Amino acid sequence: MRNARALWAAIAVAFAIGMLAGCTTTPNTGGISPGASADAGPKRPVKVLIITMFKPEADAWTKEMPFTDEIRLPGLSPDFPAVKCTAADVCILTTGMGHTNAAASTMALVMSNRFDLSQTYFLVTGISGIDPNVGTIGSAAWARYLVDYGIAHEIDAREMPATWQAGYFGIHAANPETKPELNYRTEVFQLDERLLQKALKITGNVQLRDNDKAKAYRALYSEAPAKNPPAVIQCDTAAGDTYWHGRQLGQWAEAWTRLLTDGKGRYCTTQQEDNATYEALKRGAAAGLLDVRRVAVLRTGSNFDRPHDGQSAYESLKTSSGGFTAATANLYVVGSPLVQEIVSNWPTWRLGVPGD
Repeated sequence: MRNARALWAAIAVAFAIGMLAGCTTTPNTGGISPGASADAGPKRPVKVLIITMFKPEADAWTKEMPFTDEIRLPGLSPDFPAVKCTAADVCILTTGMGHTNAAASTMALVMSNRFDLSQTYFLVTGISGIDPNVGTIGSAAWARYLVDYGIAHEIDAREMPATWQAGYFGIHAANPETKPELNYRTEVFQLDERLLQKALKITGNVQLRDNDKAKAYRALYSEAPAKNPPAVIQCDTAAGDTYWHGRQLGQWAEAWTRLLTDGKGRYCTTQQEDNATYEALKRGAAAGLLDVRRVAVLRTGSNFDRPHDGQSAYESLKTSSGGFTAATANLYVVGSPLVQEIVSNWPTWRLGVPGD
């Protein structure tokens, strides 16, 4: 990535030339209202907003792209009080970790009235645990479904009915096999299929980062997908503030994802924030400020979500696998081609996800 900053500088110059030529008019589309108030003043346009959760995820982008502008906002995390932007109108927000921080920071930005988000694409990029039956450490997974792992009843496994496979079950559901009524309306979200397919097409053949430590660790797993080199894949993500780990809980994540998506989703990554982030954006869409169809979620595997044969769940949780370094680097490696495509071809993308 040595020439990444030069590339982004060239994109910014090309964008500036386009502005002088009158090529960057951004008419409102898709029923989205700019949502400006009388005292707001000019809003900063944003083509792509990258959303990260903590510093190593943000560093993957800020070390490669020239984020020269900083806009401080009330309501952001005190650890990350500013939104940073490039001259080409790519901005980055770091929310802080966990559901609460993600929702609060995202809402603060959306409702700040400082940014024109009416045609913005939102790219949520973060690391995660990964299921060795589906992928491996370092792999990058584009999500179709966002499933909340934590909105459930829980009975301690030592006290649950003997016939149950898990102590978790849906709110007001009769048992773990019954789909709940989804009364919270944040239990599961489906992302835009057209944008998902475009992201997979643009990024499917990128060369992902890896390292010898990660190679050695993944060789300890018997599952074939775990042994493979990192790749771009499509599978779904489960969010929960409890940092769970282990084979039994991983199997519950698989079953829970199938249940909430009516068998259409396939769990592969676990993280804390994505349903909270999406709900904040969804409320912004309901206020006429943005288009929630322009949201993509990319999670890279920094660790396996369960142990290999002969290893305890606690040992697996505490081990250093080499996946963190590869996973954080691959956020930019995989996410940036999509960002570059959007910015470089903005006259087309501003109207919506282009066809093939």
